Amino acid sequence: MTGTLYVVATPIGNLEDITYRAVRILREVDLIACEDTRHTRKLLEHYGFAKPLVSYHEHNEALRAEELAGKLASGISIALVSDAGMPLVSDPGYRLVSAAIRAGVPVIPVPGPSALLAALAASGLATDSFYFGGFLPAKSGQRARVLESLCCETATLVFYEAPHRILNTLEDIERILGQRPVALAREMTKMHEEFLRGTAGEVRAALAARPAVKGEITLLIGKGREPESSQIPIERAVDALERTGMSRMDAIKEVARTRGLSKREVYRQAEIGKG
Repeated sequence: MTGTLYVVATPIGNLEDITYRAVRILREVDLIACEDTRHTRKLLEHYGFAKPLVSYHEHNEALRAEELAGKLASGISIALVSDAGMPLVSDPGYRLVSAAIRAGVPVIPVPGPSALLAALAASGLATDSFYFGGFLPAKSGQRARVLESLCCETATLVFYEAPHRILNTLEDIERILGQRPVALAREMTKMHEEFLRGTAGEVRAALAARPAVKGEITLLIGKGREPESSQIPIERAVDALERTGMSRMDAIKEVARTRGLSKREVYRQAEIGKG
């Protein structure tokens, strides 16, 4: 008989933000796999119990996943937690969940706090569709390319960002995406929780006036105006269709059809754009 892997959401700041079910599961499992055992131990102490803990983080994930999958297969029940929020959302856990599924072990989500959803709900930006991109690249050139690839995206964009990079990131957003509305959520559910709203330039100016920027940051960028298809550069129109799963040739055919151009002309312009 196999054990069960529970993927358990934990508070993103305020320790009261945990479900009754999550506390019960953490009490009942045989073992808890966590990013930082010291951090998780404080959470358990707050609720008055202790459990065996094992570290599971980005530096040991590949090795530890197979080890834990073996324990699950032998009948041990394990809860997977991250330091904050739902595991696997810009946090380790994918390898363990995949290994458990391959071993025929039940994987049960225990939902709860999420910085992504909390920030989106309070942002004041549209919530009918959104794109979550995790952490933006640290290097400016790579970050710019990601933002450029999303310039035609009409969903609200959501990213996590480090405080020491946020001013540069807001500068890139203003330069590449223009005057879209921006919401910045900092230290959510904690004592110094804060939301800043405005354009990227306005939010950047507010932060730049401070001696330092600290805390966990979730950054949201409002929808862009949906461009007319004829206004989107051909190479971007082709790339956008490819990202939906189309082959490059099918994407070229579709762009040619909608714009009344020959496939040869679309191919030529798309190749020029790539260059």
